[in-house]
Amino acid sequence: MSGGLLASDTRLNQQSYYEASVDRGPGWALLAGKLQTDVAVVGGGFAGLCAAIELRQRGYSVALLEADRVCSGASGRNGGQAIVGYASGQGPFENQLGEADARRAWDMSLQAIQVLDGHINRFGIACDRVNGYLYVADSPGKARTLLADMEDTERRYGLKADVATGADVARHIDSPLYHAAAYETTSGHLHPLKYGLGLARAAQGLGVKLFEQSPVTALQRGPKPVLRTAQGEVHAAQVVLAGNCMLPEFGPQVAPEIAPRIMPVGTYIIGTEPLPPELCARLIPRNAAVCDNNFVLDYFRFSADHRLLFGGRVSYTTQTPKNLKEIMRQRMVQVFPALQNVNVEFVWGGFVDISMNRAPDFGRLGTNVYYLQGFSGHGVALTALAGQLVAEAVAGDSQRFDVFARLPHRQFPGGPLLRTPSLALGMLWHRLMDVVR
Repeated sequence: MSGGLLASDTRLNQQSYYEASVDRGPGWALLAGKLQTDVAVVGGGFAGLCAAIELRQRGYSVALLEADRVCSGASGRNGGQAIVGYASGQGPFENQLGEADARRAWDMSLQAIQVLDGHINRFGIACDRVNGYLYVADSPGKARTLLADMEDTERRYGLKADVATGADVARHIDSPLYHAAAYETTSGHLHPLKYGLGLARAAQGLGVKLFEQSPVTALQRGPKPVLRTAQGEVHAAQVVLAGNCMLPEFGPQVAPEIAPRIMPVGTYIIGTEPLPPELCARLIPRNAAVCDNNFVLDYFRFSADHRLLFGGRVSYTTQTPKNLKEIMRQRMVQVFPALQNVNVEFVWGGFVDISMNRAPDFGRLGTNVYYLQGFSGHGVALTALAGQLVAEAVAGDSQRFDVFARLPHRQFPGGPLLRTPSLALGMLWHRLMDVVR
């Protein structure tokens, strides 16, 4: 339940560059029969795996149940960008929690990068980790917004960036499209599937019991929760739900009260053939991950084998856009005209979960069922922190977890039938605003 393509969407070739560049090995068995454990974790993406690792390190017995394969969804399909901060910005924290907790939330986003790197270093996960992140703006108006945002973030939260405008932007990126750029070294990028599989092997090495092809279809709540799959059941004292937008897809009655607070949003990536290293070094001199500041944004970076991985073109209808490969290629060439004749060898996509305000949605159902969702595209680093926070809460220290649990979250409007069309209509307005700003 790590956030993959919804079952209804079969038009997209599902083999990503990431899947083509790893050896998964034999995988893990499905759950059969009854199992007793201290904590059951639902979802084998980054959030579930990080929670399982943190819980096991605290001495709990842990069973993790994945509906498909470990990191087969968003955790193994995303842009690989490990970003400080939140998709929502600091606004929801400042407006709803006050200055002190907003600062705590920001500091925890910095800690998220540290926790991620701690997992990589401790468990020896070879995942092509690179420091460096570049924010770009493709119009004069958006350039003014970017510069103001970066100045405000440095003044209030201390994030320093190397800012460039006009012709000076070429220091950071060789593209005619951008009017401003800001480079910082706290954020960066990695190969997400290598990282996720490394987490899974680390969890197994610590003694976590992992099960694949084992969707949880029912959760009996109470003092001793019971989770049921097609061929087995798990009896646990505590439960962590980390299935994100796939949780209601496989188990609609597992946690129906939190499902309307997130929406599945399709995002898509193309991967080029390997490019000459000197061309890569010219186009993005510091090998940064790049993201623009549009609402409907583009994001891209080079892989370790010198392919451009170019993402964007979101879908709010759960349907893969037509002519996706060509649309994405055209966007790529707008950014880098030098790649006009480059072959695109991979195209793939998946669904991430977003919340209404784009802030993470962490909380409890009763006293012994926790949930982690609403990462809203910032999950590579934030899931590492989330795993640590939920493990602390299970162990009796919920101070840091409750900073997020206190954030109010609204349901998407329209109910089960109309919320997807309503969101799609809203996105048409945002696309127009991206054009005219």
